[in-house]
Amino acid sequence: MKILAHINWFFATVNIFISLIIMIVLYPMVPRPYARKIAAWYVRITIFFSTDVKGSEDPATQMFLINHQSDLDIGVMETVSKKDLAWVAKKELFDVPFFGLAMSMPEDIPIERKSKTSLIRLLKNAKDRLNKGRVITMFPEGTRSRNGRMLPFKNGAKVVADKFQLRVQPVVLIETAKYYDIKRFYYSPGTIKVIFLESFIADKNDPDWLNNLRETMQEVYDQEVKGKEQ
Repeated sequence: MKILAHINWFFATVNIFISLIIMIVLYPMVPRPYARKIAAWYVRITIFFSTDVKGSEDPATQMFLINHQSDLDIGVMETVSKKDLAWVAKKELFDVPFFGLAMSMPEDIPIERKSKTSLIRLLKNAKDRLNKGRVITMFPEGTRSRNGRMLPFKNGAKVVADKFQLRVQPVVLIETAKYYDIKRFYYSPGTIKVIFLESFIADKNDPDWLNNLRETMQEVYDQEVKGKEQ
C-alpha cells in the first residue's frame, strides 16, 4: 500500500506542476480569477479528490482565515470558493523559480516575517487588493501544522482585519495532510471536508479575537475528527 501511495504522490505532484503551467499560460488570456480556478479544478479532477462542504461562503466576506496542513489546501479552497482570492504567503515562495511566477502573476501578497516594514507593505498591498474586489486569504498559522493541533496564529491577520474592519470568515479544512503529504511522498484520493464558519466583523477593540478564533477553529476540527472516528 505504501508503494501505491508513493506512486499516487508522484502522479499527483506531476499534475500539480502541470496545473501551474496551465495557470501561467492562461493568465494573460482569461479574466482573473479564472486561470487559477481552472488550474485548481484540473488538479482536483486529475488526482480524483472531492470535497464535502459544510456551511456556506458569505458573499460579503473580505478575508478568509484557514488552517493549514497540506500543499493541497490552496487548490481545495480555490475550487470551493467563487471569490477572487489574494493569497498572503512568505516572500521566499515568490523567489522560487516558476512557482514564484505562478504567485506573482495573480498578484498574491508576499510578506517578510523578519522585516520591520513588512506589516506596512502588507497593509498597502491588502488595501490595493481589497479595492480590486478581491478577498484576502491567509493561513494564520504561517506554516503547516503536522499533528492536528493548530499552531499559534500570527498577528498579521489581525493587523489587516482590524485596520480595515474586514468581514472575516474562518474556514476549517479537515485532515488534508492525510491525503497529500509532500514530506512522506504520500497521496491517497478521497473526500476532503471543508467547513465554513460564521463570518464576523473584526473588532479592533478586542485584543483577543484572533486567539479566541484559533480555539474555536480547533474545537470544530477536533469535533469533526472525533465524529469520523466513531
